[in-house]
Amino acid sequence: MAANTTPEYKFEGWLGYDSSAAQGNMVWGEYEPKPWEETDVDIKITHCGVCGSDIHTLRSGWGPTDYPCCVGHEIVGHVVRLGSKAEGGLKLGDRVGVGAQSDSCQGRKGDCEACASGLENHCPVKHVGTYNGRYFNGGKSYGGYALYNRAPSHFVIPIPAAIPSAEAAPMLCGGVTTYTPLKFHGAGPGKTVGIIGLGGLGHFAVMWAAALGADKVVVVSRTAAKKADAFKMGATDFIATDEDPAWNTKHASTLDIIISTVSSSSMPLMRYFDLLRLDGTFVQVGAPDDGLPKIGAMPLIMKRLKLTGSLIGSPRDIREMFALAVEKNVRPWVEEIPMKDANKAIVDMEEGVARYRFTLVNEPEAEAEKTPATKL
Repeated sequence: MAANTTPEYKFEGWLGYDSSAAQGNMVWGEYEPKPWEETDVDIKITHCGVCGSDIHTLRSGWGPTDYPCCVGHEIVGHVVRLGSKAEGGLKLGDRVGVGAQSDSCQGRKGDCEACASGLENHCPVKHVGTYNGRYFNGGKSYGGYALYNRAPSHFVIPIPAAIPSAEAAPMLCGGVTTYTPLKFHGAGPGKTVGIIGLGGLGHFAVMWAAALGADKVVVVSRTAAKKADAFKMGATDFIATDEDPAWNTKHASTLDIIISTVSSSSMPLMRYFDLLRLDGTFVQVGAPDDGLPKIGAMPLIMKRLKLTGSLIGSPRDIREMFALAVEKNVRPWVEEIPMKDANKAIVDMEEGVARYRFTLVNEPEAEAEKTPATKL
């Protein structure tokens, strides 16, 4: 479609109008995307991952949501409209993805060290979420539980041919959220890595740590119910905290890096610190609505521990993650669910039914994707 052509398609999707939407009360409806700019791309959505962030946002867990809100920031589809100033060599028909961020200042407001360094995800000037955000032109961002998505081309990432769309979708947030801190903190040969929580995020973290070549990958979970799954994903050890009262002393000072994917203000954080070696690093990526537990100073002081966090990933991180997935054949555990069943999907996700990610599928579009001549 030419850049100056008014699209014939409508932007429709599942809209949350208040916090009850998180209980499976989203309503299908039409909405107005951001005003078109020549740096933009319109995507016909085939797949969209279901992320815990969607539920936090629908219920206003991280602050007041700008309703109506269409969530979904693990978007995969095909380019159907391309601005004349679009970046990245994109072409009409390309299979692409959009993750949790769809804009940053990119130098619009002067020098931004983060954006200049390729760390757009940490832009301190303006971080625009793929949904529930506001663009520089005043337009509101709407996500991927929908038929179409409009996004600035800088944040639109080509999907490698080797990765199926249903698997690429959850990588765009859940995948890169765990890949980025593992890469940054040096997970690889010579390192032992602990993963707290084996859910949607945790299962990715296990696979990335194994793919990066960590010497040991240890899953920490409350029970051993998912132990067999963890080993299939690449774990080398498993700690079930509810089944061994002395778990923290038995495994004390054995890990170099811990990635905590749990979103709970009651997690035994101080006991997790026991697992770290001298100069160990604890990375929190789960974001509980009501904050973290109280932290004592002594473990940090005695072992010179680093307590830090990590926020999704940059466009460069996503490209690197996809390359690693292709090289090491990383295959997330995904269940495909029709887009029409999005309300049930978010309820099931919140109740822990997913093993380990849900991907919503726009069925006619996904079927067309299998036939290249008709994929648009």
